Amino acid sequence: MTAALTAFAALALVALAEWLHARRCRRVARLAFGPSGKPREWTAFVPHARAGAVGALAWGLLTLLFMDSRVRRSNEIPEGGYRHLVIALDVSPSMQLKDGAAGAQKTRMQRAAEVLLSILQRIALDQVRVSVVAFYTGAKPAVVDTFDIEVVKNILNDLPLDMAFDIGKTRLIDGIRESLVLAKPWEEASTTLIVASDGDTVPDTGLPPLPRSINKVLVLGVGDARTGKYIDGHQSRQDASTLRQLATRYNGSYFDVNEKHLPSPQLTALANVMPMKDVAEKGRREWALSLVTAGATLLAGLPVALALAGTSWQAGRQKSLKEAQQEKRVRQWSVVSSQ
Repeated sequence: MTAALTAFAALALVALAEWLHARRCRRVARLAFGPSGKPREWTAFVPHARAGAVGALAWGLLTLLFMDSRVRRSNEIPEGGYRHLVIALDVSPSMQLKDGAAGAQKTRMQRAAEVLLSILQRIALDQVRVSVVAFYTGAKPAVVDTFDIEVVKNILNDLPLDMAFDIGKTRLIDGIRESLVLAKPWEEASTTLIVASDGDTVPDTGLPPLPRSINKVLVLGVGDARTGKYIDGHQSRQDASTLRQLATRYNGSYFDVNEKHLPSPQLTALANVMPMKDVAEKGRREWALSLVTAGATLLAGLPVALALAGTSWQAGRQKSLKEAQQEKRVRQWSVVSSQ
């Protein structure tokens, strides 16, 4: 809008100047254009051309000034928009028990982090935005829509996220609900939800419905599903049946990742690389460049064209009366001599 208003103001100002110039030229028309007092017919186009050229030049230059640099590619997004990955991560104390992998002294959290980072390494991370929702006695987003794998790695490996919650029973349903609320505004079928947990009680009814933005649910179980570990006066093991039931109720898939990683075919929707497109106004930059070139060329060429072909009358030095009489006598003498 600024470029358009400035261009219109420049055009109007030049048009006014051309009108004043034309009035002054009419007063000295015979002196400027000879006995006829008129320039060549094509020059009637010059005032309009000069005003239009100034307007085009002003609009083009201001448009280029306010546009993002092409090298930044800040306006390019994948076709269909960004895809999203939401990770609902269990950070309860039971995730610190060391039965996270067969024959290895890894905690469940370390195994979950290992599996999730493996997933991130197999997807098109520059076209996927990752969010992490931590849950224990409640649920809180740890990061929303990042593409930096180092941020996610820091959350999974280093942050004591359980310290952000009060002590109590794990509420898996709260983590799911917070994840669904987070994903609700996004594009339809653009989001994959991954739940990483060692299990919890899930109510028979009352599961929050999936928003239209989520098209895939993956439930990842960590911890030994057969041999448990004691914590807080009870034995804790991966509750595979509850996690499988949760996946089934959401038409998703359950995987025990305590010994194996998530199969790559499950990540097809996130791994495909989509063509990039520019969401800025198509052709705006090209129009600006074309108008700047045309306007500058016209403004530079008009004075030359007017000087060379603006009028058919070519002013020159008039001969004096004495020179004319002397030339007449020379011609007469030449005639007499020839006779």
